[in-house]
Amino acid sequence: MLDANLTQQLKAYLVNIRQPIELVASLGDDAKSRQMGELLDEIAALSDKIAVVTADDRRRPSFMIRRAGTDIGVRFAGLPMGHEFTSLVLALLQVGGHPSKAAQELIQQVEALDGDFHFETFFSLSCANCPDVVQALNLMAVLNPRVTHTAIDGALFQDEVATRKVMAVPTVFLNGEPFGQGRMELEQIVAKLDTGSAARAAEKIAAKAPFDVLVVGGGPAGAAAAIYTARKGIRTGIAAERFGGQVLDTMAIENFISVPHTEGPKLAAELERHVRDYDVDIMNLQRAEKLIPAAGEGGLHEVVLENGASLHARTVILSTGARWRQMNVPGEDAYRNKGVAYCPHCDGPLYKGKRVAVIGGGNSGVEAAIDLAGIVAHVTLIEYDSDLRADAVLQRKLASLPNVAIITSALITEVHGDGEKVTALSYRDRNTDAMHRVDLEGIFVQIGLVPNTEWLAGAVALSPRGEIEVDHRGHTSQPGVFAAGDVTTVPFKQIVIAMGEGSKAALAAFDHLIRLPAEVTHDWEEAAE
Repeated sequence: MLDANLTQQLKAYLVNIRQPIELVASLGDDAKSRQMGELLDEIAALSDKIAVVTADDRRRPSFMIRRAGTDIGVRFAGLPMGHEFTSLVLALLQVGGHPSKAAQELIQQVEALDGDFHFETFFSLSCANCPDVVQALNLMAVLNPRVTHTAIDGALFQDEVATRKVMAVPTVFLNGEPFGQGRMELEQIVAKLDTGSAARAAEKIAAKAPFDVLVVGGGPAGAAAAIYTARKGIRTGIAAERFGGQVLDTMAIENFISVPHTEGPKLAAELERHVRDYDVDIMNLQRAEKLIPAAGEGGLHEVVLENGASLHARTVILSTGARWRQMNVPGEDAYRNKGVAYCPHCDGPLYKGKRVAVIGGGNSGVEAAIDLAGIVAHVTLIEYDSDLRADAVLQRKLASLPNVAIITSALITEVHGDGEKVTALSYRDRNTDAMHRVDLEGIFVQIGLVPNTEWLAGAVALSPRGEIEVDHRGHTSQPGVFAAGDVTTVPFKQIVIAMGEGSKAALAAFDHLIRLPAEVTHDWEEAAE
């Protein structure tokens, strides 16, 4: 199961185990059980603190990592390889007594949770968002004896996926009831369980002194902006709904100059690590709700957060990015995560052997169709324009696949379902006005991006597309307010461009600050004391 390189890496990690652990295996006679047994034996051979024992669990194959002589542990139903291999390594270390790097305040919150919390997470090995959820819940199970967690490979336990109506990953159940879907960080999970945490966070944020620069958004543009302003030695804060932004939903990144290949979650983690190298006040999981520009030169701008707290700053850099555009047709909202999906890498394995559609003929749509064609029974790619817009090399690859149909000049009109899941979609032929129905089980929407600017209406000038209008230096229509990245009118929405624009906006903000009249700066500094 493990190649020589992976074996050496794992052996080096396992020296950090402080307390003996047991790999409690529940195996059957199938091929996956044999692979799991082989994997567990290989792991045990790398450390004298690990032993393999057998037991009987209702899910086979599965295994529990248990601290010897205790009930502390986590369970994997399936082989935690691919993206989940890191989850396996962390679980081995943490159950074995190696301390977590999570913030001490957050650890104490988990330890103080009062109640019995039995979590189950359905994941897929190709899901880039699943490891964050699995690792967060595993850590909670290690820290609090009243928390348990089982991570379940949905592709391996298809009957259970169907019975529990799981149509997107990660999907989390708490005590048998749906708890959440999609990427969740430890802070988010704890906040849902600890109902007083939001109020405490708001109180803490409201007490913060004004910033020289407040960056709103934690994607590539926001991270670059925060690093550049912090390096200037000025007081910098960054408020982000989720640090990493849309990069977290990106599977493969192969056009980030000097890095031939990386993955979104990995790049997002590196961005955050780099920002934390500087004196930047990071306020994660904070959604901005309103911008109130300063009344005059040198005054303080105000950003009102969803939790009711407000942040103040002499300059603001807006970098809230964009999100997947929706079809906005009847049935889309009703069947989101019930057949309507936006991440083919994450949710594709759940549609093995089924019929799906991909909406959108750009690079993202065609790439999704190519990937899905290797998993599902049939893919129908539907494009609004008369021709596909993807690169020629991708179109040639798509055309070579026998289980793909391409429909152009088509307007999606409705998503159909049986009340629980998607069953079909309807579209209108734009050339003939004829209506058509396609029976299927899944719809993957890949039709571009929409900027996250609804909260800025009336505060700064927006384009007809809803993007923040900026000049060549990142200035918005409001003095002292700058913007960068996919949220702006700058063309070509690319990671490398967003980073450059964030850096440029930061330098422009610094230039703005040093040109303020000295008496304005002095007055502000006195007010902040």
